[in-house]
Amino acid sequence: MSTTDTSGTTQRQESLGDAGEHLSTAPTEDRGDAPVGGPVLGVIGWIRWFWRQLTSMRVALILLFMLSLGAVPGSLVPQNSADEMKVQAFKEAHETLSPLYDKLQFFDVYSSVWFSAIYILLFVSLIGCIVPRTGQFVGQLRSRPPGAPRRLDRLPAYTTWRTEAAPEEVRAAALGLLKGRRFRSHTAGDAVAAEKGYLREAGNLAFHVALIVMLVAFAWGQLFKSEGGKLIVEGDGFSNTLTQYDDFKSGSQFGIGELEPFSFKLDAFDGTYEKSGPQRGTPRTFEAAVTYTRGGEPTKAVIRVNEPLKVGDSKVYLIAHGYAPVVTVRDGRGKVVYNAAVPLLPIDNNVTSTGAIKVMDGYRDKNGEKEQLGFQAFFVPTFAGAGQGTMFSQFPALDFPVMALTGYHGDLRVDSGLPQNVYQLDKTKMKQFKDASGGKLAQRLLPGETMTLPDGAGSITFEKDIREWASFQISQQPGNGLALAGAIAAIAGLTGSLFIQRRRVWVRAVRGEDGVTVVEMAGLGRSESAKLPEELGDLALALTQDAPPAPEPADEPAEEPAPSGEADK
Repeated sequence: MSTTDTSGTTQRQESLGDAGEHLSTAPTEDRGDAPVGGPVLGVIGWIRWFWRQLTSMRVALILLFMLSLGAVPGSLVPQNSADEMKVQAFKEAHETLSPLYDKLQFFDVYSSVWFSAIYILLFVSLIGCIVPRTGQFVGQLRSRPPGAPRRLDRLPAYTTWRTEAAPEEVRAAALGLLKGRRFRSHTAGDAVAAEKGYLREAGNLAFHVALIVMLVAFAWGQLFKSEGGKLIVEGDGFSNTLTQYDDFKSGSQFGIGELEPFSFKLDAFDGTYEKSGPQRGTPRTFEAAVTYTRGGEPTKAVIRVNEPLKVGDSKVYLIAHGYAPVVTVRDGRGKVVYNAAVPLLPIDNNVTSTGAIKVMDGYRDKNGEKEQLGFQAFFVPTFAGAGQGTMFSQFPALDFPVMALTGYHGDLRVDSGLPQNVYQLDKTKMKQFKDASGGKLAQRLLPGETMTLPDGAGSITFEKDIREWASFQISQQPGNGLALAGAIAAIAGLTGSLFIQRRRVWVRAVRGEDGVTVVEMAGLGRSESAKLPEELGDLALALTQDAPPAPEPADEPAEEPAPSGEADK
């Protein structure tokens, strides 16, 4: 599957006989005489025709284009393998398109039937192209450059001169010169044959092999990968076991026992932001200090964006950040029934956050009956919006933190057996607390302030301790190293196939009729290039040091006519 062969070049090389053959490993087209009305193909003939089409450069390029085109929906449409919540939200927002996308498998592009078919066909096409061409190339490496054609002056680069050096001396000097220039050369009859630029074809084959390596790496990574997320509050830790993940997905061939055994603790999160100018609020520092353990002594490390923690075959990426205010809930008797840092989810770039506080156990109302409490929380790290009927954050740092709480009591339905979002309240069996005037109880709190619940129901305190949390992605991608090696090899091979020219040079030295040696030098490249005549001229100039041009013979003077008088006699 050469990317540089053209029909014109191939025909020109064929017209030169053995000298122009095998400059490429591209398969030659069978031009046998076809009967009138077209060839009649049997089953074997059709299979052979299909195989030739599949392994041709044209079809391979079409498959590559189709593969890249098929990846477009995977970038534009949410994928189930990446985020099922986004897929569900997309379906709710696009009720007309969603059924069509489902039928086309646009929500599972990379595991779809059509994408897999293109992938496998491209894989087979590349293998079918590489295997025979590799055999041909190895055969070329083991063979010698062909002898010189009879008419060197027909080649695209040609020069000649006469020298007084013997033909044997010229050929010996040419052989030494070409070998010194790293040509594979030998003496064939009355000429020296040399060839150079085998790395071009080697690069071409390496490029195609690298494509196969990248395809294998991609498939391997999809089958054996694992990826999960975990939100950790400062001071808390994580152990790499399945039950510790907030969400987890893996390839079909991944086993739970393959999870890397390690754990880490989030010591502190450090985030600083630009305070002025057009970039105000842009993160300047965004890093998590952790202590991790992997079968030995604890080790300190810092995880930054695009600088993951590497533990064995796993990588821990820092992907998000937010705040976790510490709250304390007491019942009517003053007993603490809840005290914890509550992670809240950001909803904008200034870390305006929302969440829920759920008191599930230990609380009793004023009558001593078991009950559950729930609070809808709205938090801003830098308060703004006073007097405007709403509140929002105007800066992501903790410059003026305020939290608004709305209280509910009743049944949180956490024991119903149905999955529940920890950041939202199920209010179907909850009642909102009322204030003294009968309105809904809601209050803004500064750090250290307390909201008292009505009718002796207790209180909730916004403590001055505001912790930060970080969200991590822990992934194992076994094919990444192989894919990187394939990409580097593909670039190196493509560079060689584009910038190295495979060419042949012949130097013929024979004695002329007048006893003076006639030297002919010619070159032939796989493709037209201005560098070949330049290189041939440089070689000819170097060879003239050992075979200098002979002086041109002087013209013989013409015979003078006799005087007219003598001619009359």
